[in-house]
Amino acid sequence: MKKKKVLPADAPVWITEELKISEPLYCAMFLEKHPMRFIGGSFFNEDGTVTDEALLKQEIFADISGWVDTKVANKVKDIWNALQMIAAAKEIPIHRDRIHVANGTLYLNGLFKEEKQYCRNRLPVNYNPDAPKPVKWLDFLHQLLEEDDILTLQEYLGYCLIPITKAQKMMMIIGRGGEGKSRIGIVMNGILGNAMNTTSIQKVENDKFARADQGNKLLMVDDDMDMNALQKTNYIKSIVTSEGKMDVEKKHAQSYQDQLYVRFLCFGNGVLTALHDRSDGFFRRQIILTTKDRPADRVDDPYLVEKLLEEKEGIFLWCLEGLKRLIANDYHFTISEGAAANIAAAVKEANNIFDFLASEGYIEFVVEVESSTAELYKVYHTWCDDNAENAFTMKSFANNLAQNAERYQLMPTNNIRVGKGKRCRGYKGIQICDPDNPFL
Repeated sequence: MKKKKVLPADAPVWITEELKISEPLYCAMFLEKHPMRFIGGSFFNEDGTVTDEALLKQEIFADISGWVDTKVANKVKDIWNALQMIAAAKEIPIHRDRIHVANGTLYLNGLFKEEKQYCRNRLPVNYNPDAPKPVKWLDFLHQLLEEDDILTLQEYLGYCLIPITKAQKMMMIIGRGGEGKSRIGIVMNGILGNAMNTTSIQKVENDKFARADQGNKLLMVDDDMDMNALQKTNYIKSIVTSEGKMDVEKKHAQSYQDQLYVRFLCFGNGVLTALHDRSDGFFRRQIILTTKDRPADRVDDPYLVEKLLEEKEGIFLWCLEGLKRLIANDYHFTISEGAAANIAAAVKEANNIFDFLASEGYIEFVVEVESSTAELYKVYHTWCDDNAENAFTMKSFANNLAQNAERYQLMPTNNIRVGKGKRCRGYKGIQICDPDNPFL
């Protein structure tokens, strides 16, 4: 006769009379101790996305290891899967009218409540309306940027406090190196915590799994931007302007739809360029700030970051002020003359077609004359050879000319005679300088 198992007096409630683990009872106990909801493939608690998954599994292992003799890790995995099913819940709404802070909920209308709500992001900073002015932070910024650009930075960092993409901008801060610009990212990490990550803008565009890492993130920082031209810009442009869900994919998992609201903040020694995309749309999504040169006699403070983080409650209020100004201006950033000139220079540097159209001796703008696109491309190619420039492909040249025709008061036509009854596409209002030798 099989000997009946005796339930020890100290057995927890989730151990059955057969000395086995009751997964429903254990999960109920665990979720009472660690309130969580499982939404869209991730656990959430009142502080946002649960990031200490390994520690929670370690706790489960410690709980059950005295009651399971073999394959304990497999049992932990089974319990974790059971937790996901039991804690499954409807999607947490994206709260665009409030900021979830460490000590409660701050509404953009100024109301503050100490109660905490389930949220996608909770910032590890207290809302303290009486926090002192962040003197060291402001002094650091005054040494780093021009006064007008500090206003832009204030608005952009404030923009990163809420999950919204209405401004449809990313920010680049460019310098020669050694100015300390990357400290901005470290300070923002102190304010945003797990709602921020650090990676490469190149990786976000090129690695199909990197986009999933941006889920439920308010800010992505690239603290050493790769100066190689982007092969593509589709995903970056889509994320910067995202107003709906997009397809993302994690390793070894089915792709799914997620609404990304991450903003990009990149630090580098030059502007972000694209190999094939020289469109206004690519540059229109950028704000480019340039730093002041590092003074030759400056002595760096190795403890500056720690001193700045001591002011993070005041820096949060400073960012909040920038957010309110941005909202009051319908999500249009304050752009200095210098920042506007930076974009114009980036567009010009990335697209030598503008230089060609402004050149002398190759083309001229004359009303009622016309030239075919093919003829113009051959002249453009000659200009590139004369000026040691790399020529665009014929297709890129034609597309750029079409996009900027109105700017140069050119009228597209498909009725240009090329002989033998043939007609082709081109433009009225432009001619090659030497009509007797159109290809120079």
